[in-house]
Amino acid sequence: MRSLEHGYLLEQSISQDLLMAVRTLGEYRGRQELFRKQSPEVLETLKRVAMIQSVESSNRIEGVTVAADRLEPLVTKKTMPRDRSESEVAGYRDALAEIHTKSNRLRVSPALILDVHRRMYARTQEPGGQWKQKDNAILEVRPDGRPVVRFRPVSHVAAPDFVEQLCELYHRAVDERQVEPLLLIPAFVLDFECIHPFWDGNGRVGRLLALLLLYQHGYEVGRYISLERLVEESKESYYDTLQKSSRDWHEARHDLRPWWDYFLGTLIAAYKEFEDRVGIITSARGAKREMVTKAVGRLSVRFRIRDLQRVCPGVSYPTLQRALADLRRAGKLRCLGRGPDAEWERKG
Repeated sequence: MRSLEHGYLLEQSISQDLLMAVRTLGEYRGRQELFRKQSPEVLETLKRVAMIQSVESSNRIEGVTVAADRLEPLVTKKTMPRDRSESEVAGYRDALAEIHTKSNRLRVSPALILDVHRRMYARTQEPGGQWKQKDNAILEVRPDGRPVVRFRPVSHVAAPDFVEQLCELYHRAVDERQVEPLLLIPAFVLDFECIHPFWDGNGRVGRLLALLLLYQHGYEVGRYISLERLVEESKESYYDTLQKSSRDWHEARHDLRPWWDYFLGTLIAAYKEFEDRVGIITSARGAKREMVTKAVGRLSVRFRIRDLQRVCPGVSYPTLQRALADLRRAGKLRCLGRGPDAEWERKG
């Protein structure tokens, strides 16, 4: 709550780059409805893919992984979880679905935050929906394997009160309209992460809350492009900027600008990808083919089809095969063997 106390946000210096980022995002938000009306089939496909990628990436950032062939069935509820990791993935799916479908009816509050955490852990033996019962610390593991404390959050005794004050200050700022929402939302998320009110799951809850608040202020790109995937792809910057902006947070002398820059930059990247996909693709089938083409460009020069399955959840095996065949005919790929384990090589 330090960022939202005593007019702290109003005292932060803002660069021209940050102002331009806010303006750019306002323009993107203004074009959302136009794209929605033009390409409903494409959007439905993007929604399904984004849901799968968000569930996978947000959990994988925290070290929770499942096999590629289990991910889509779990997210689409075609199978039941078989172990702890799959149960956490299914729980995150449930919490994300709640935010996607009910964002306009949810009000951020301690009770809501507890409920999001409870949903995340409802399929596990972990006692979800409870504030931490002892103090925790955010650790960094050095190259030699030695853990060091990167940040000491609020104590377990004070954490519930801090969360309550954070929610109250957020709503007051929204009501008074003195702070740009695109600066207020990441400030809220940073404060939540600095409070770290749960023993486990704080990062995932924070990312879910960010989505919720963005949706409530009209920035809905996260429905179609996975913000969590973009965070995972820039994970080092994500942690680095969180660390920089949390320095001296307890004394309310922290610098929000690194985190603001990262947060808005990620949002702009998502909107660029969104408009690129909707502007180029004219059918749901084409959307999947385009996603495969982009994924091939992100993989290493040599890869296998199982690598594509990992980065293209929601795309069937036959569709992947057809897309690879198209790229081979176009002279962009060559196959170095036979069967599902054959290596593919990107040309040029």
